Amino acid sequence: GITKYGENGIYIATEERPDQVRENVLKFGWDFEALEDEGKLAIIDACSTKIGIPSHEKYVDVRPFDLRSMMDQIIAIQDTIDAKRALVDGTTSIGFYLQDPSKIRVELLKLSTTLEVLGLTSFMTCEIIDENSTSRFGVETFVTEGTIVMYNKRVNDVRIRSVEVFKMRGSDHSKGIHPYEITPTGIVVHPGEGVYTS
Repeated sequence: GITKYGENGIYIATEERPDQVRENVLKFGWDFEALEDEGKLAIIDACSTKIGIPSHEKYVDVRPFDLRSMMDQIIAIQDTIDAKRALVDGTTSIGFYLQDPSKIRVELLKLSTTLEVLGLTSFMTCEIIDENSTSRFGVETFVTEGTIVMYNKRVNDVRIRSVEVFKMRGSDHSKGIHPYEITPTGIVVHPGEGVYTS
């Protein structure tokens, strides 16, 4: 969104330290540090303090998990860099912190709704237990407008990345599972190609 559409973004890193995120995405040709230096991307470190490691990041979430504090930071950053997009990567650690499914649902609904009210196009990632699941705690799909499931399935001796739009409110979306690849220009989905065929 930043390079293609000029829409600045906020990355909330809850499960990986920002330096790890920068290093990992650089392997795909994505220079997050340059985007940060240009004021187009802000990364909130919501990981380090939760595992007891000091952070030297510009934006650091407090410990313990505090939705209000996180939202205050997001609002301030949005004003500073005119952000249009947000990524919460991921909600699984938030769920493990809260533990109770009803609390998880309420807090993720607050987070999702607040991002929407702020006018941010947002993505929230979560781990799934197996390919038949669409969320980790069974509540995530109910508090969001859409659910996109990404697979990395083994077929014979190779892993195939594929994606499925499981749910997208108000949209007549594709019902198929499509292969995708991660490239220097982003994630490229190939809707015309089949997957898992022998």
